[in-house]
Amino acid sequence: MKKLDIYIIKKFLGTFFFTILLIIPVIVIFDLSEKLQDFIEKKAPVSGIFFDYYINYVPYLVNQLSPLFIFISVIFFTSKMASNSEIIAILSSGISFNRLLRPYIIASILLTLFTFYLNNFLIPDSNKKRLAFEEIYYRNTFRNFDRDIHMQISKTTYIYMTSFNAEMNVGMNFSIENFDNNGELNYKLLADNVIWDSIAQKWTIHNYYERHIKGLDEIVTSGLRKDTVINLKPEEFKRRNSFVQTMDFFKLNEFIEEAQFKGSEKVTTYLVERQTRLAYPFATFILTIIGVAVSSRKVRGGIGMHIGVGLLISAAYILFMQIFTSFALTSGASIFIAVWTPNILFGILAIYLLKIAPK
Repeated sequence: MKKLDIYIIKKFLGTFFFTILLIIPVIVIFDLSEKLQDFIEKKAPVSGIFFDYYINYVPYLVNQLSPLFIFISVIFFTSKMASNSEIIAILSSGISFNRLLRPYIIASILLTLFTFYLNNFLIPDSNKKRLAFEEIYYRNTFRNFDRDIHMQISKTTYIYMTSFNAEMNVGMNFSIENFDNNGELNYKLLADNVIWDSIAQKWTIHNYYERHIKGLDEIVTSGLRKDTVINLKPEEFKRRNSFVQTMDFFKLNEFIEEAQFKGSEKVTTYLVERQTRLAYPFATFILTIIGVAVSSRKVRGGIGMHIGVGLLISAAYILFMQIFTSFALTSGASIFIAVWTPNILFGILAIYLLKIAPK
């Protein structure tokens, strides 16, 4: 690796981490001022605010704003090199523009791997403490009153409830159906309600009616109370959508398989989360190329003009990512295509800007 490569990589990474150190404390101060009243009312401990919440909130912020930080970093130091005629001197010495891109690509690959690690391993672990702290000292007490719940809890067993009260752990108008290997119904239970017994770790069914079916024969029984063990826990109804943010990449994949097996209505949310974790790191590479193409030209207005354009493009990328993520959740379109569309669009923009960049 030549001196030019080392010089640019140091500039890139140094500016990136300096930007983080400069901007993140400001965001944290504004966030604290917004939430301080809630923390005081709910008597959040000072040590918990800083060590349980904000220490774990910073990686989340860095990841969310990484496209902005990366773009500002590339724009800032490359524009400064251009205004000092360093880019012109480098190209005049016989080094091609494509060769000049090499250290940028190396640094962007390092940051892509860093962002992938943040997204899929470090942040899920830190989110456990952050979200737990929010539930106690910031959010309202969680209430869930899901309705018309249909779930598959095994290969042959399905359950239904008209509603579930997560505060009382009570499901209303409960039914369970079991089918044999040929798809024929061999058991059905109907009950007024089902209640989770946290001590016995079982479900208690009240005022039930059940049918055991074997061919043309059928046995009908009923009763007032019955304990049963089924592959279902009340926590599955209490989870916010954000709980998937506490799972690393491998646990998320396992959970998605389980959710698909059970026929969860929220499986689309989990699939979008997985694709977003994969797509988001690639923004580092794409925005780096755009940043170099935009800021390597010496223009009137200098660094200010370049930073203005850079902020506009990075903000547009974040906005596009949010729009297409919401589109993937609500439209029923291909999740892969919807989540990756911003990368595809900005990738095309990167290629175009690269072609018209100064050579």
